[in-house]
This record gives sequence, structure tokens and C-alpha cells, in this order.
Amino acid sequence: MSGILEGKRILITGVLMESSIAFHAAKLAQEQGAEIILTAFPRPTLTERIAKKLPKPTKVIELDVTNDEHLGRLADVVGEELGGLDGVVHSIGFAPQDALGGNFLNTPFESVATAMHVSAFSLKSLTMACLPLMQNGGSVVGLTFDAQFAWPQYDWMGPAKAALEATSRYMARDLGKQNIRCNLISAGPIGSMAAKSIPGFSDLASVWDTRSPLEWDLKDPEPAGRGIVALLSDWFPKTTGEIIHVDGGLHAIGA
Repeated sequence: MSGILEGKRILITGVLMESSIAFHAAKLAQEQGAEIILTAFPRPTLTERIAKKLPKPTKVIELDVTNDEHLGRLADVVGEELGGLDGVVHSIGFAPQDALGGNFLNTPFESVATAMHVSAFSLKSLTMACLPLMQNGGSVVGLTFDAQFAWPQYDWMGPAKAALEATSRYMARDLGKQNIRCNLISAGPIGSMAAKSIPGFSDLASVWDTRSPLEWDLKDPEPAGRGIVALLSDWFPKTTGEIIHVDGGLHAIGA
């Protein structure tokens, strides 16, 4: 029996560690029949080493989503490798240290602007860079961390994720006519490189110990990876502008 991504060509960003959600999305995508290509920044060599642990060899290309030159050549580079694209995974987020860890009221605008550019606007710029390769429609899937709430230590990444969620809805509106779906996975906390950059991450993650209906494992990114692969597939043909929670159900629970 063929996989649910058989014949699909997928670009995946954000593979930094074997513990990252993006790595598991890449692994599952290959297992489900997809051809993939990875992007990396600022250390492509790190991603190349991690990529060797995937089931099949895959090319890694350097991509800074704030660099217009990188974005401008992306379609040519990916087109030469895969011929086209059926899906894009946006797993990119960054905020300077002074925008995290309880410094919300003192963060300068320059740091906020960086967080918004890298974490939210890049969903639009990455998708538009890939658009020439998606002539037959496709699926764009991003990763968020539930922006309905103010989380401990998360500070300006919270508004950045809220902007990401709004961006995805507007993209769903404007790209639907080209049969391109835009959705997000809202994952629970995972002990990835991104998490390690958040001061006091354990305070945030501890919320899941008491409120999550399903037991949550900080060391298991595969459930979120499965969600990404499902949204990349043809099993959600009329779902767009949606946020699918893969968080053990915590989003549905009050205090």
C-alpha cells in the first residue's frame, strides 16, 4: 500500500535537531512516499549532518527567510532538484533574547520587529517564493504555539505567533483560488533547540503536567510531525485557514 504522500514534493524548513518537529515531519514524509528538500540557516552543515539520519538522502539548501536574494533564487534551486512543489512546511521562529524570559515590558521595538519578521512575515515570503513551483495547488503547513493565551516566559514570541496565525488565515483567503491550502499545527511544548532558547522554558512546559487531558511527552515530537504530514496529504482537501491542535487537549481545558 502506497503512503499518503506518494508522489508529493515537499520543502521543509527548520530541521535543526533530531528532536525537532520538523525532523520528524521530514522522516514521516519520506516514509509516506514524498520527495523532500530541506532548507537551513544559519548553519546548513548542521542540518546536513542531521539529514543523514533520515530514511533517504536529501538535499539541504541555505535559506535565510529575511534575505531577499535567498528568497529570489529559491524557486530555481528547488525547481532544478524536484521540478515543482506540492507542499511547504514552515517551521521557523526566532526572537532575540531580550524579547523572551519575562522582559516583555522592556523589549525594544528592534527586537520585536526581528521576531515578527522571522516568525510571522516569513510564512508569507517563503510561500510566495515557492509559489511558481506550485502550479497544481498544494498545501502550506506552519507551526504555532497557541496564541490565544499569554504564556510564562514566552513574551514577544506570543504576539509573533498571533501574527503568524493571522497571516495563515489571510493566505488561505488569497491563495484558495489557486487551490493552495494554508493551515497550522498548534503543538504542545517539545524539548527542541527552539525551546532551549527560551529562558525559563520549564515554567511554560510545566503547565502540561497538570492541565493536559492526554499525557504529554516533551521528548516526543512525532505526534506533531504526524499532524503536519496529514495536512500535507490529500486527506484534508477542503481544509484551509485552520489551526489543528496537537497539544494533548490542553487548549480545551480551563484552569
